[in-house]
Amino acid sequence: MHVQATLLYFLAVVGLCAAKCPVDDVSVIAHEGDSVGREEVHDGVNLYITGNVSDTAVLYLTDVYGINLTQNRLLADSFGRAGFLTVAPDLFNGTPSPLDMNEPGFNITEFLAEHGPETTDPLIDVAVNYLKETVGVTKIVATGYCFGGRYAFRYAASGKGVDASFAAHPSLLEDSEILAIEGPVAMAAAENDSMMPPERRHNITALLGNTTQPYNVALYSGTSHGFGVRANVSDPQQKFGKESAFFQAVRWFENWA
Repeated sequence: MHVQATLLYFLAVVGLCAAKCPVDDVSVIAHEGDSVGREEVHDGVNLYITGNVSDTAVLYLTDVYGINLTQNRLLADSFGRAGFLTVAPDLFNGTPSPLDMNEPGFNITEFLAEHGPETTDPLIDVAVNYLKETVGVTKIVATGYCFGGRYAFRYAASGKGVDASFAAHPSLLEDSEILAIEGPVAMAAAENDSMMPPERRHNITALLGNTTQPYNVALYSGTSHGFGVRANVSDPQQKFGKESAFFQAVRWFENWA
């Protein structure tokens, strides 16, 4: 009788875990292939939408290569397969950075100056409003990469509509934006990142510790800036880093949203 009761308890725990525990199946992550989402325009902003309707939705904030980059679409699709309706707004109105930043006529400094918070926040606001008003989700979590990582922090501030955030190798992040967070924030950092050298990474960690909000910082060896989206998955360390950063985000959202 005791063995039977123990077995029933074990099966009940397993069943509960299967229903509610964070995803840990690497098969949900697509590194190649065709994207499965769709594009829709809302209030003049193009949104990449993927996954089924869920109580908690992911606001996916891209790097400078935007929603047309296959790796961004595939990673958004991966969040969809993890159980989150996922929406990625076009942060560059159809004109993202070229893959080759040395392309004649392109100036990354000018590009970033043209796409500061004053022009980017309103685009993100459209996606937040779409999720809250049109879809009617209960909670929104933000995941941001490089350029978008800064905005994952910005939207963790009070009144921005996001309940928890994750940022992989955020760039251009300001101290005031870190100190302004009013919700849990996790960050994935690359071992080799000229935009976040060790000193800056330590500084960000210290600032997070001053916010009184839950936070998590993970450092992935053998990785470089951009690994969260554009890792070379033929390299075992980079593949592990990208997949682990994805699960870091999912578990963060499962726990805090």
